[in-house]
Amino acid sequence: MAFHQADLRAAAGRARSGRTKIAKDLGEARRQRQDTAFLCHSHRDGELALGLQAMLREQGWDVYLDWQDESMPAQPNGETADRIQAKIRNLRWFIFLATENSVASRWCPWEIGFADAAKTRRFILLVRTHDSRGWYGNEYLNLYREITTTNTKNVAVFNPGQRTGGVLVKNL
Repeated sequence: MAFHQADLRAAAGRARSGRTKIAKDLGEARRQRQDTAFLCHSHRDGELALGLQAMLREQGWDVYLDWQDESMPAQPNGETADRIQAKIRNLRWFIFLATENSVASRWCPWEIGFADAAKTRRFILLVRTHDSRGWYGNEYLNLYREITTTNTKNVAVFNPGQRTGGVLVKNL
């Protein structure tokens, strides 16, 4: 099962309206005992990323988007790569937002490859998306647990290839 991109766009609207609580920084998120996550995504999918960020914030998570970080260089360079690696190491979870753009990106496959080496697979999660043309992802993404919505509209994590026995994100 995958997230429909229209649902992520609707959640982005909730984020823009200010209805989702945002931690000021990583320290505040940890003090509030929020789970922290690096969201790997294509910048072409900024609205989808914002929507997923809002959905996960509603579950008590603090989700990092690099383009919201004012300390990042204006143009990608070696310093960008170093900072991204540090964020991936320091945030508990790594989430890959699988879209047509992210699977074709130069940065996203590099980021998930780095995360795979830096973290145990338990802390790497996949978010498949779909639209009217189908769902998006590569075969190697099937190695990772998947965040999806349940029939009751809860957000849960399932083991690769499973659609039962998931754990609600807020209970991880």
